[in-house]
Amino acid sequence: MGGFVAAHDVEASDGCGVNLVDPEKVGLVRSALPPETDIVELSDVFSLLGDPGRLRLLMSLLEGGELCVCDLAATTAMSESSVSHALRLLRAHRVVSVSRRGRMAYYRLDDGHVRMLLDLGLTHTGHTIAVHPERTGAGRKGATP
Repeated sequence: MGGFVAAHDVEASDGCGVNLVDPEKVGLVRSALPPETDIVELSDVFSLLGDPGRLRLLMSLLEGGELCVCDLAATTAMSESSVSHALRLLRAHRVVSVSRRGRMAYYRLDDGHVRMLLDLGLTHTGHTIAVHPERTGAGRKGATP
């Protein structure tokens, strides 16, 4: 049959059945991958974004620009202690930055890359309505009903 694999055979197997189909492409991809330390750091950033409370903080900063801990607690309905703890984590990973004016600390998104990441994430979730029709998109900016 010359290499033809029936669909049921593919589903039943756990792997490709061969070591490499395209070794040249595998080599190119492997050489283009970022260093492992960068992968781990990116994974850390994505795990930070996976927490709804921290995500609410970031969305508040996306909308409000600079905000102090008190105002962030009010916008997110979180305690000031929880906000401070989350901001320490976000700051350690360069997701937010702080500027001090007297005794007050004001937080903001660290740079345009963080803003872009959040904007793209929101755009992506707006498209999930096609996959999840039970989600109406109500209350979401840019979401189409």
